[in-house]
Amino acid sequence: MASKRKGIYTKGKKKEAKARASIATGSGVVRINHRSIATIPQKYIRQFIQEPLDLAGELSSGVDIDVAVQGGGSIGQAVAARTAIAKALVGYAHDEKLKKRFLAYDRLLLVDDPRRVEPKKPLGTKARKRKQLSKR
Repeated sequence: MASKRKGIYTKGKKKEAKARASIATGSGVVRINHRSIATIPQKYIRQFIQEPLDLAGELSSGVDIDVAVQGGGSIGQAVAARTAIAKALVGYAHDEKLKKRFLAYDRLLLVDDPRRVEPKKPLGTKARKRKQLSKR
């Protein structure tokens, strides 16, 4: 097995949400904004963030991961945190099999979503919507 580096910092982005994760050898504690992942009230979001930890198997029980998330909404922050955790696990383990497993499961685990909100244009309420024209 490849040697493991001590501390790795990664980032993940989704819309306006940005997450920065740091990983180090430890006892399997995962914190998001200095709070345990178990304190997230929505079960769906908690399971969604834990997907890379479940796919990594026993590797995740030997590391501590701290994630700092800011901006965006709750789902955007969850996607950004999930991406940052997955990138940190791959960088920590130096394991091609783990990277391929993540990519086969969901490409967004390792690749940031490049889509952003389009800016509003003049004479409209949103980016593409326009005022309705009257013929009479």
